[in-house]
Amino acid sequence: MSGIYQARTNQKLSFTRLHLEQLKKAQDDTSWSKHALIESYNESVLFHLTSAYDAFLREIAEWYKVDTETFQGYRALAAEMGKTGVESPELSQLSNLESDDSSWLHKMMSAYEACWHGADSKQAVTETSSVSEIHVLQINPDHAEDGEIITEYQAWFDSLSELVNRLREGMQEW
Repeated sequence: MSGIYQARTNQKLSFTRLHLEQLKKAQDDTSWSKHALIESYNESVLFHLTSAYDAFLREIAEWYKVDTETFQGYRALAAEMGKTGVESPELSQLSNLESDDSSWLHKMMSAYEACWHGADSKQAVTETSSVSEIHVLQINPDHAEDGEIITEYQAWFDSLSELVNRLREGMQEW
């Protein structure tokens, strides 16, 4: 096993940390471009979080000797692993998190998906959505929620980092 995706996962987590730091600094910026900086870093944090998750899925595929380039997302990886009869407790945990509308992973993925859409009106945060998702979706977001978004991103980053470390430990036991 080459470990290329373990390195990629670590790299993307590191990039997330860097962009989170820059997002926090942008909060204190006084220039005319403050809100553009904040919105830009919001989306870049989501990109790197999602990229870290994708790299981790490929890390799991690499560990179980599944072709790392033939799938997109955990469902497709599960299907690929199912073809070979391989069961992965790591994939089961990720499946549970992604399927639960109120989990941090589901909300993170939904917020990332919102980067590809737009809305003119403010929407309410629900049990299955996040302030980050609503903020990214809006063309002209309310920046009064910027602190909540940073808190949410930090929690997602911490949860993803902890999950990756915990699942890696489990894979090492095999």
